[in-house]
Amino acid sequence: MFRTVRITINQLSESFFFAVQALQQNKTRAFLSTLGITIGIFCIIMVLTLVESLERNIQKSVDSFGKDLVFIDKWPWSFGSDYKWWKYMNRPNPRMDEMKAINERSVLSAGAALVINMNVTAKYESNSAQGVSLQGVTYEYGRIKKMDFAQGRFFNENETKSGLPVAIIGSEIAKALFPSVNPLDKTISIRGARVKVVGVFAKEGESLLGNSMDNLIMVPTNLVARYIRINSDRANAQIHVKAADNIPVDLLEEELRGIMRSKRKLSPGAEENFALNKTTLISAPIKQLFSVVTLAGWVIGGFAMIVGGFGIANIMFVSVKERTNQIGIQKALGAKNYFILSEFLVESVMLCIAGGSIGIGIVSLISYGANSVSDFEVYLSMKNIATGLTVSVIIGLISGIMPAYNASRLNPVDAIRAK
Repeated sequence: MFRTVRITINQLSESFFFAVQALQQNKTRAFLSTLGITIGIFCIIMVLTLVESLERNIQKSVDSFGKDLVFIDKWPWSFGSDYKWWKYMNRPNPRMDEMKAINERSVLSAGAALVINMNVTAKYESNSAQGVSLQGVTYEYGRIKKMDFAQGRFFNENETKSGLPVAIIGSEIAKALFPSVNPLDKTISIRGARVKVVGVFAKEGESLLGNSMDNLIMVPTNLVARYIRINSDRANAQIHVKAADNIPVDLLEEELRGIMRSKRKLSPGAEENFALNKTTLISAPIKQLFSVVTLAGWVIGGFAMIVGGFGIANIMFVSVKERTNQIGIQKALGAKNYFILSEFLVESVMLCIAGGSIGIGIVSLISYGANSVSDFEVYLSMKNIATGLTVSVIIGLISGIMPAYNASRLNPVDAIRAK
C-alpha cells in the first residue's frame, strides 16, 4: 500500500514538473491565456469585496445605534409605496412621563432615556458650524449608550434634571469652532442659548448612515424643552430602551408595547399611535439588496470566466497537439493514462490559478489604495481570496478535462509517429 502511494506521489510530482516546464516554454501564450481568468476573477472578487465592505461598514453604522436597543418613535423604520407618512406625522412624540413609566414598570430593560433630535447652527465668536445634529438627552442616556470622550465628561444628574446650559461636542464640531484653543469650559451659542462645553467626544470617523457622533452636540433634554416644544414638527423625540442582559430584543419589544398602550390609554382593538423600532429593521433590507448585487457580480464575472475557460481549453488542445510525440514516448516507457491525464490537468489548473492570483492581487492593490486615501474601509477577506482560488481551480479542471482525457487516450504507436 505504501509503495503504491509513494509511486502515485512521484508520478503526480513528475506531472507537476512537466506542467511547469511546458508553461515556462510558452510564457507569452500562457500569459495571454490567463487574461480571461484574470478578468473574471477580478470582477467576481472585486464585487464580493465591495459588497462585503459596504455591508460591514453599514452594519457597523447600524450597530452603533445599539443592537440591544428598542427605539420608541412616532415614525416606523420601514419604507415603501404604502408608507403612511401623513398619518405618522400626526402622531404624538414620546414624552418624558412615558420614559419614566418604562423605567418604573419594565422588568426586561436596563433603562430608558428620552432623546430629542434636531438640526441647528452652533457659533463660537466668529466661528460657526452649520447643519449640526443637536441631541437632547436625559441622564439615563449615559447608562444605555457607550460613549468615549477625548476630553471632559458626561452630564451629572443635577445638570440634566435642571436643564443647565451645558453641552458635549463632537470632534468635528470642536475642530470647526475651536481650531486653536481648548474647547472645555468655553461657551457656545445654539439658537440663542449660551451653553458651556463640558466634554468632547472621541473621534469616530464617518458613518454611512450619518449617525456619527463627530458632528453632534449633546445637551440635556430639559434645556431643549425650554426653547422648542417637544411636540413641535421641528424636533423628533424618541425613547431609547436598552434590553437587560440576556434578554432578547423581541421580548423587550412586546413588554414595551404593553406599557405604551397602557400609558396612552389605547383600547384593545385600537391602532397603535407609536412605533417600536430596532436595528434589524435597517439591516434586513440591506442584506437583501446586497444579495442582489452579489448575484449580479457573479453573473458579470461568470461571462468573463466562460470566455477565459474556453481560452484555456483551446490552449490545452494546442498543447496536446504540440506534445503528441512526447506523450507517445512517455506511454511507450510505461506512463499510465492517469499520469498523462494529471499532467495536462495540472497545467490547466496552474494556468487558472495564475490568472486568478493576478486578479486577486489587483483587487488587493485597489483595496490598499482605497484604505490609504479614504475613511471607507475596504475588506479583502480570506474567505473571498479562498473563493477566488477555488473558482480558479474549478475552471481549470473543467477547461482541461477534455484535452487531458484526449491526451491520455492516445495510442502510443500512433502518437510517436505523429508529426
